[in-house]
Amino acid sequence: MGRRGIGLFGIIYLAVGVLVAGTHGYLVAWNIPGNILEGLVAIVLWPLVALFGVDFHALIA
Repeated sequence: MGRRGIGLFGIIYLAVGVLVAGTHGYLVAWNIPGNILEGLVAIVLWPLVALFGVDFHALIA
């Protein structure tokens, strides 16, 4: 019997990702496609941003 969806862990993971991305300036000016991509990548890969200091602003331009 398979489960569908992302589950509680997935929701928490994405919520933390939104918080980290917001505090690091990735959730502003979403009217530019590059900024949308930066924001989505920062949300999904938030451990790289929070723990290792990776700057997606410089990588995705």
